[in-house]
Amino acid sequence: MHPHLTDLSDVLNRLEQETARIRVWGHKLAGILDDGGRLLACGNGGSAAEAQHLTAELVGRFRADRRPYAAIALHADTSSTTAIVNDYGADEMFARPVEAHGRPGDVLISLSTSGASANVIAAARAARDCGLTAWALTGPPPNELARLCDDAIAVPSRNPAVVQEVHLVLVHLLCEAMEEALP
Repeated sequence: MHPHLTDLSDVLNRLEQETARIRVWGHKLAGILDDGGRLLACGNGGSAAEAQHLTAELVGRFRADRRPYAAIALHADTSSTTAIVNDYGADEMFARPVEAHGRPGDVLISLSTSGASANVIAAARAARDCGLTAWALTGPPPNELARLCDDAIAVPSRNPAVVQEVHLVLVHLLCEAMEEALP
């Protein structure tokens, strides 16, 4: 267990510099959501759970009691997801909902411990094509997902569990920054 905790601690200390970027994201997201825009989020496995955790914080609340905001975890509609995978293949499972639900000015946040998940990369491409802002939380750089997005935070660990743990911290920091920026 000790190496895991050491890696986690080291990565969190190195990511201290990303708090300014998260604050910028949170302030931008607050403006978009408060103006009626929406956040779309996607990921696979544990990253899907974290994407859904993020959207739950926005539709519900993080700390402050405030109005709900439009946030959709793209994997959470199992009927659509399974139909898309069946009819179009797994690589399209997030791209099609981005095209369906995303509007210019909305935000897509993609989470991937590898930065190489084909379906998450396809969603980032769809976001770019549809005029959404695309942000990513990924594993170590360089990776394709970070390259495709407007901005990304790449967690410098080869341990997927550490990457996911740090992603959750970043999700909470984003929610905190978003709520502090609301009017």
